[in-house]
Amino acid sequence: MKFCRFLGMEGSRFGLVESRDGEDFIVSELGSPQMQVSAAGVPEQIVLPEPSSGKQIDPPFPIKRAKLLTPFPIVSKILCVGRNYTAHIREMNNEIPVEPLIFAKPPSSLLASGGQIVRPKLSQRVDYEGELGFVIGRRCHKMKESESAKDYILGYTVVNDVTARDLQKNDNQWTLCKGFDTFCPFGPTINTEVDPASGLQVQTRVNGQLRQDGNTRDMLYSMDRILQFVSQFMTLLPGDLIATGTPEGIGPLQQGDVVEVFVEGIGTLRNPVVNE
Repeated sequence: MKFCRFLGMEGSRFGLVESRDGEDFIVSELGSPQMQVSAAGVPEQIVLPEPSSGKQIDPPFPIKRAKLLTPFPIVSKILCVGRNYTAHIREMNNEIPVEPLIFAKPPSSLLASGGQIVRPKLSQRVDYEGELGFVIGRRCHKMKESESAKDYILGYTVVNDVTARDLQKNDNQWTLCKGFDTFCPFGPTINTEVDPASGLQVQTRVNGQLRQDGNTRDMLYSMDRILQFVSQFMTLLPGDLIATGTPEGIGPLQQGDVVEVFVEGIGTLRNPVVNE
């Protein structure tokens, strides 16, 4: 199932998305996913509505014309994997990490497809980093090697890990350079059925020009390895977002640019760029 969240006449709505002749359409209005919690009030699992239970939209509405919202509204934390593609490591003149390199972005950095990426006055160079992301669907704590990440992942999405590259040089924790408001565009959909292990194309275009063209087959660390590693020191809650790293070809954004990140089977995350 592929779904989005959009602004309807009566507020936030979830929509079932289908591809027809190469274009994505919202074909029905879904009920809201339900968050199951423990007796202590801890989020445990997201339960999605049945695709057939939605109210049909006739005629189907092109997703590119919808006012999109981030595809899931509750994100307690955003974690990112750095240096997960060898070619990107080479272009940055970095060493290959011996284990997943994890950093965080604040939820305040989230931005929906269509929203404006703001280049802050504090930075002279702001870069795009197109990535595959995934959303946690079930509470994950100390995942075992015998378990599969598929048991914990709700679905896959598109992320743009926007980075103030000039500030990164003096930011050992990467909190400043990665954490500005609007620096985590996320969407336009979540797809519960794609499989990164089979190879998903990840592309970034700026003003229509191809800048990044990678494939998830080239990741150093798989979804299983990422979740096993992270969940040993941090409990992942339903709704948490994890970005899996960017392929080679990163570069700067300027005011007036439009950056589009495409992940096969999920869609295109599109955001214009403005100066603060």
